[in-house]
Amino acid sequence: MSREADRRRMEELRELLRYHNYRYHVLDDPEISDAAFDRLMNELIALEDRYPEWVTPDSPTQRVGHTPAEGFETVTHTVPLFSLSNVFSEDDVRAFAERAQRWAGTSVDFVWELKIDGLAVSLTYEEGLFIQGATRGDGVEGEDITQNLRTVRSIPLRLGQAVDINVRGEVFMNKAAFVQLNRQREESGEGLFANPRNAAAGSLRQLDPRIAAQRPLDIFLYSIGYVRDQELQYHSEVLDYLAALGFKVNPHACRCQDIDEVLAYVRHWSENRGELPYDIDGVVIKINSLALQEKLGYTSRSPRWATAYKFPAEQKLTTVLDIQVQVGRTGALTPLAQLEPVRVAGSTVSRATLHNEDYIREKDIRIGDTVVLQKAGDVIPEIVASRPELRSGREQRFSMPKQCPACGGDAVRPEGEAVTRCVNNSCPAQRLEKLIHFASRSAMDIEGLGPARMQQLVEAGLVAGAADLYRLTEEQLLKLERMGPKSARNLLQAIEASKKQPLSRLLFALGIRLVGIEAARDLASHFGSLQAVAKASLDELLAIRSVGPKIAASILDFFSEEANQRLISELAAVGVTMEESRGRNDAEEPLQGITVVVTGRLEGCSRDEVEMLLREAGANVTGSVSSQTDFVVAGERAGSKLERANQLGVRTLSQGELWQLLRERGVVDD
Repeated sequence: MSREADRRRMEELRELLRYHNYRYHVLDDPEISDAAFDRLMNELIALEDRYPEWVTPDSPTQRVGHTPAEGFETVTHTVPLFSLSNVFSEDDVRAFAERAQRWAGTSVDFVWELKIDGLAVSLTYEEGLFIQGATRGDGVEGEDITQNLRTVRSIPLRLGQAVDINVRGEVFMNKAAFVQLNRQREESGEGLFANPRNAAAGSLRQLDPRIAAQRPLDIFLYSIGYVRDQELQYHSEVLDYLAALGFKVNPHACRCQDIDEVLAYVRHWSENRGELPYDIDGVVIKINSLALQEKLGYTSRSPRWATAYKFPAEQKLTTVLDIQVQVGRTGALTPLAQLEPVRVAGSTVSRATLHNEDYIREKDIRIGDTVVLQKAGDVIPEIVASRPELRSGREQRFSMPKQCPACGGDAVRPEGEAVTRCVNNSCPAQRLEKLIHFASRSAMDIEGLGPARMQQLVEAGLVAGAADLYRLTEEQLLKLERMGPKSARNLLQAIEASKKQPLSRLLFALGIRLVGIEAARDLASHFGSLQAVAKASLDELLAIRSVGPKIAASILDFFSEEANQRLISELAAVGVTMEESRGRNDAEEPLQGITVVVTGRLEGCSRDEVEMLLREAGANVTGSVSSQTDFVVAGERAGSKLERANQLGVRTLSQGELWQLLRERGVVDD
């Protein structure tokens, strides 16, 4: 193929990828599978590698994140980003409307929008090309986070028109993505984000854009700072215009004739916000006429033509009965508040993580305190504050132990870190947690070897390390309580079967600090063998999409330790697969070509585990329902994705029906 033909193909691929990216991330209605999209992307990457002089700033390949920044430059906003005034009652909303009408001298209509709980940003385009993105900052100056915003796939790098425009929006992380990210961070020994907003803000303020690229961020656009050669009269027209340019606009915005309509929507979303897949913390009410907006103008801090009604958080008072310390598999010591049970946001809560010593000190939480409890993202229990005015004087301050509560070894807080760690590699709590992790469903998936059984094996002296699992005999197992011949044989068969797990699962099972499921999958795919990963240099590791400097350093540290080298040698000696299988055939992928969405709460397993099982069987697992979806697996509280499936006539399966299908296709045994 000639150079000119290659250049034309590159342009064609960019347009195709932009179109399919828009269908997937903005319209939530993809036309091709993830695998087909990846093939187009890989073709473009190969051509751009061949012709780097033809790489354009709006190319879809520029979303992956590049060299870490030294720090963020300051950006002066051409048009200030004012924050909104807040109101907290229906009377306040009516007062705002009456005041606006009095200032306007006429009746007005309104647009209400959901107030997304995220991070406000400003995006600037010249001739339709994205050139700069910044945080709100103080409203006058913000931080230049252009490279991180390029990684947000619902932000178009090129607009549908060659227009000069500045737009404003809210970057957020949906609830499911937040829960999954925290689960991966917990499994990798990292600290947890307190809520989706902190996760989104923390992701956008990473100096390494490659980390931001790994985070499932999204955006809704809601206003225009300036636009050249475009006359708009109403805010409702602004939203339509943004959508026409290719921006993602929240579908729940609505024009209202009077404040009574606005209040009806305020009440509706105050009661039903939990149904949304993302967090909102209120409703924004704006005067629709842009001319009136300009006439009313601004105070020193906020517009007079808009306000935000803030929802009250569901909070309950409870008592801290005790603060205990858990030891994780990476040695991290995590304080955990034992609470007087209380029902919050639909479930009974009896404990909440306190994260680290700084968190406890900042909120002044003591044993015996009355505290305010809520659920971050309506999911994770968190203590918002203590109530010192209710103290009796018998409350006790908490201090992190100097010795590990499990082994008595030194507990050290490294300089610059928030987490205290047990530094004893032989700590029995760490060893047990590492073994439990090794056998877990997301790792080696050894059926019948849960935490209680693993603890039994360790306490009986049968297992000290992962390789010992593969040396167990039926005679040894039969000496354990509640272990009959059939159970022993089943467990040994499950252990034997785990030897054939793919390399990605083994890498995750080894418990390398900071290496989650995604990074393990990328490492296995790139290097092909555990030996190659172990010998990889820092630069080779950093070339992996999901591996940043901290993860790379952790991998190098892991494979440099003699104990870990010995473990890998022992696992290889007992027959555990050390290489990634290549070139699967159709018989090994019985669900090849099938697109599946998994939603809702599943019984006895997590969505991640089911999705991994489906992917390993060849299925294309996606996060949104479209006309291209073959079926939706719907657990309890399936919500909007199930509704979407019913609207489109997409087949839905219960968890039981899914297992039946998997048995019929030979994915799982009877």
